Amino acid sequence: MIYLIAIGVFAGLLLALAALIAVAERVLVNYGICNVDINAGERPLDVDGGQTLLSALYTNKLFIPSACGGKGSCGFCKVTVLEGGGPVLPTETPYLSRKEVRSGLRLACQVKIRQNIRIRVPDDMLNVKMFTASVAGTREVTHDIKEIRFALHDPPEISHRPGQYVQVQAPSPDGPVFRAYSISSPTYEKNEVELNVRLVPNGIGSTYLHNLKEGDPVTFTGPYGEFVLNEDPAVEIICVGGGCGMAPMKNIIYSLYSRWPDRQCWLFFGCRSARDVFYLQEFQALARKHPSFHVFYALSDPVGPQEQWDGEAGFIHLSVDKHLEAGVRRQAFLCGPPPMIEAVTRVLAEKGLRPQDIFYDKF
Repeated sequence: MIYLIAIGVFAGLLLALAALIAVAERVLVNYGICNVDINAGERPLDVDGGQTLLSALYTNKLFIPSACGGKGSCGFCKVTVLEGGGPVLPTETPYLSRKEVRSGLRLACQVKIRQNIRIRVPDDMLNVKMFTASVAGTREVTHDIKEIRFALHDPPEISHRPGQYVQVQAPSPDGPVFRAYSISSPTYEKNEVELNVRLVPNGIGSTYLHNLKEGDPVTFTGPYGEFVLNEDPAVEIICVGGGCGMAPMKNIIYSLYSRWPDRQCWLFFGCRSARDVFYLQEFQALARKHPSFHVFYALSDPVGPQEQWDGEAGFIHLSVDKHLEAGVRRQAFLCGPPPMIEAVTRVLAEKGLRPQDIFYDKF
């Protein structure tokens, strides 16, 4: 018992010392006003020194992706620091490759502003906004996935590219955190945002979203993401997903056929069992309307006697390999678990797709 008390006292002293150091830095060390030069003067900021770069950017409505609330545990808030960021910290190295360190990438939540600093962020980041919205409706599409629609309030409209995502603010015991979810609604729906959210056991974001009711307020930032749809209608589009990887696929497909009714597009979607299948009837109806749209679902687990399934069986990369001919100009968008992404990428490479023509999100 005495050892437990000693450990508790020691841990308490360490916490108190850390808090004291933090307070002393804020009170005794005055860094004054520092300039944050963003993209060579495109968005200059004058901020109070001593805060983290991420905090300064958020205060000035520049929303860099961050899922952990600035605790240095997600690795999302990467920006290029050109000057004034100090040395790379041990808390950053687990999330940065050697190549990234050499190129100046840093975690914005770990960089303290102690002097003027020059940074570079992707141009898209300058257009990211914080949205207030309310739940317009929810629908269970499988036993563990909900379709959730947000009606936008401020701003009342969103402009996004097919396949991009938003970060929804969710409450947690340690304060608000953000979780990323792909937009499933097409780009022509400007006043609403639709998500497909799988319930993850003990997941902060998914538990919060699955318990929302119609009319509940929601805050999120976006859009984010590097998916860029090829504008040449002669280039075929390949969409491959699994589970909640459906969301960006649905966005891409409906956005595509609103612009190019005759463009060739292939959807390959992998599910574990028949109870995980969703949106199949909607896509089959779309395929009847647009014969250039080809839909293939495959189940990876053996089909039980109680289930009826006349589609394909096996992992989804096998369906991709079976139905796609080689040597056709294509662009591919993949979203799903890493093993699926890696298997499909190999198949697409064998079909002649270049790495720059394959976009993917792993989860």
